[in-house]
Amino acid sequence: MSYRARLAAREAEMGRPLRVGLVGAGQMGRGFAAQLLRTPGVTLSAVLDVQRERAEEALAQSGLAISAAETTDQAVLAIENGESVALGGIDELGALPLDVVVEATGVPDVGARVALQSLLGGIGIATLNVESDVTVGRLMAEVATKSDAIYSVCRGDEPVEAKILVDYARDLSFDVVCAGKGKNNPLDVYATPESLASRAAEKQMNPKMLCSFVDGSKAMIEMAALANTTGLGVSKRGMHGPPSTVPTLHQTFALKEDGGVLDKAGVVDYCTGPVAPGVFVVVRTEDPYVNHEMTYLQMGDGPYFSLYRPYHLASIEAPLTVFEMALDHRASLTAEHWTAEVGAMSKRALSAGETIDGVGGSMVRGLIDDADDFVRDGAVPLGVLAGARLTRDLPVDHMLTYDDVELDESSLIVGLRRLQDQSVEGSMPTLDELTALVASG
Repeated sequence: MSYRARLAAREAEMGRPLRVGLVGAGQMGRGFAAQLLRTPGVTLSAVLDVQRERAEEALAQSGLAISAAETTDQAVLAIENGESVALGGIDELGALPLDVVVEATGVPDVGARVALQSLLGGIGIATLNVESDVTVGRLMAEVATKSDAIYSVCRGDEPVEAKILVDYARDLSFDVVCAGKGKNNPLDVYATPESLASRAAEKQMNPKMLCSFVDGSKAMIEMAALANTTGLGVSKRGMHGPPSTVPTLHQTFALKEDGGVLDKAGVVDYCTGPVAPGVFVVVRTEDPYVNHEMTYLQMGDGPYFSLYRPYHLASIEAPLTVFEMALDHRASLTAEHWTAEVGAMSKRALSAGETIDGVGGSMVRGLIDDADDFVRDGAVPLGVLAGARLTRDLPVDHMLTYDDVELDESSLIVGLRRLQDQSVEGSMPTLDELTALVASG
């Protein structure tokens, strides 16, 4: 039975629709809201944004009546009565009677706070914030298990759609050589929000968001999430990112001894060119008859073949994760492994005393790395660097380490990352300790 039919049946059985809360009423959030409400049996019960007027606009755009609730108690009552509320803060998020919260801010610290508050309140969290996931996603998955809730990265972005292809290939007993995404153009690793201001205005995008795409940070983050959910490794620090086309994917991402770019199999990478906006998996089989069948089916000439999905629909597909969580009680993507990290490479010479402006800024760009190499080199995750102060002068193209910065210890994601690192060593924090951490922030 389709999700649409099952959601309608659920509403008939329970006497109310699935209640969804949205945090972040920007481009992604509004796209999600518009698509969500096309489905029967679902409502948008709450929109929360630091700019409350944006939350109100998102609800109005969706055609929903907005409650005049000002307090948490009023908001709870309004939601239980079938109304929708617009709120300007997230402090009482966990107290709202919601079934699933969707986080769409793109800010790592906010994403971590929303995820933690939702999980501690026993509410499932579906995040569009992959930046947060590659920083503390492993901890969030553990918190979800302890809270008897679900944490998931949303469908529609490349990591989940590529993961689906990886699972498909593995279910067919193929060897996965490489999984990844297409990117429209080669990276401009020194791009800044200022240099992209006119392009951002034309696209009606936040300049920092556009910059995170152009300087490669987003690709590094997305492929790290894919690695951490599938257990695949990193092809090399920063990945190869060669040009390719759909018909030549299986040639491009073959091993070097077979004419491709890869030193090893079982990795993530990306390519530039007309493969975008799709995702792919390059597989290999040594079985002569399977090789023959795949060649007959025009999937290549073997032993390498490529599986390709020509699109990802971003916030338009994101509701599928909400439905999957609510009806099937499972996540679309969670960090079952931790094979990749995303560090920070300086875009220009940096001076001691400067404060780092974070993802998509003018100072650093994201760079994917093997998790073990990352720890060995003392590298610092990109997701904890916003607001960090440089302790010494650094040259351009320098990968930042913990010795290079003083982190903003008031940032929740910094504290959560420290707890994640401790939990890897076997000391998982209790829910009470996590609750206290949220309260202190």
